Amino acid sequence: MASSNFDITRKFVRVMRTLPNGLIEFEFAVGDPDVAVELVMPKAAFEEFCAANHVEMLTAAKAAPVEADAADADFQWNLHQATHQRFR
Repeated sequence: MASSNFDITRKFVRVMRTLPNGLIEFEFAVGDPDVAVELVMPKAAFEEFCAANHVEMLTAAKAAPVEADAADADFQWNLHQATHQRFR
């Protein structure tokens, strides 16, 4: 659930992984770290992006979804996880 203290001046980044070709896969959020988009950039561009946006780096524990109930569990995934899922 989104925080009632939504602040568009706060920007968040959580690094998902560094790919073998050097690209950085990460999540970027504005105002609420629970609502993020996934992006991929070369390391230099990623560092410039983070500096330009004055981001707050999130750790895995800080960015982990809160377990609300079983009904919400179906919606607690990201694109990285979906790429490894086979759909019918």
